[in-house]
Amino acid sequence: MEFFTSYDGTELAYHVSGQGPVLVCLPGGPTASDYLGDLGGLSARRRLIRLDIRGTGRSAVPEDLTSCRCDRLVDDVEALREHLGLTRMDLLAHSAGANIAVQYAGRHPQRVGRLALITPSVRAVGITISGELRRETVRPRRDEPWFPAAFAALEAMGAGQVTPENVKAIAPFSYGRWDEAAQAHKAAEDERANPEVVAAFGAEGAFAADATRAALSRFTQPVLLVAGQVDPGAPPPAVAEFAELFPNAELVVQPGAGHFPWLDDADRFAATIAAFLGRPSAPAPSASRASVLPAGHQA
Repeated sequence: MEFFTSYDGTELAYHVSGQGPVLVCLPGGPTASDYLGDLGGLSARRRLIRLDIRGTGRSAVPEDLTSCRCDRLVDDVEALREHLGLTRMDLLAHSAGANIAVQYAGRHPQRVGRLALITPSVRAVGITISGELRRETVRPRRDEPWFPAAFAALEAMGAGQVTPENVKAIAPFSYGRWDEAAQAHKAAEDERANPEVVAAFGAEGAFAADATRAALSRFTQPVLLVAGQVDPGAPPPAVAEFAELFPNAELVVQPGAGHFPWLDDADRFAATIAAFLGRPSAPAPSASRASVLPAGHQA
């Protein structure tokens, strides 16, 4: 584990693993980055730099909690880049971390080589995910024994009943397999959460969707978006809509995957990301629409 001092004097932690060209990784949550692990073996092909978001993991809790707001976390990413001595970096972000990454790409486009967004949150770009779309996404799992209780909780949450019990009940939907490994992963995730940091992350002013969308329309570097086929948190149609905001993006839907696709099929996930990162850059397409690839496509 390494540390650096960010723009306001807050000491932040990052974890280094693997070998090869650097890939800076932003976790979701906001939470500590340890749940990313080696991203399904991607560390065999890339040197992973996993940032602990301020206020999480081994990073210090700042004196000013408003500095944990999503748009302000962009400055920590830039401070990390400067600390690493990188002129340009490849960037991977998972879930809520995508909100930081796209704001970073919009603000510092010249500093990003390739951008990979994994089961991304769409809050920063103002995409709406309907309750019906979430229900359609999970219905293929209706024969699993836990489904009735989880689906009832999902419906209740769609009606505004966002209780701790319902949040716990829908956990199986985040994993392609609700087995012992998934349950352990979820339990560890719950222990990492800092409610104050989570609240600050999405506070008023955190997102400016129109400005972010406009900036992304000018971001011409290659972008990969990965959706899990059965992930209600980032349903494939919503991620496809996200992909359309970039001039040079592609979508891969990983079959049978939930919100953590490197856990559901590590080899497929790592191969997809490694192929995207290793592909020679090509000019951005003249059209503004993204290239959306079918389910099961290997990037």
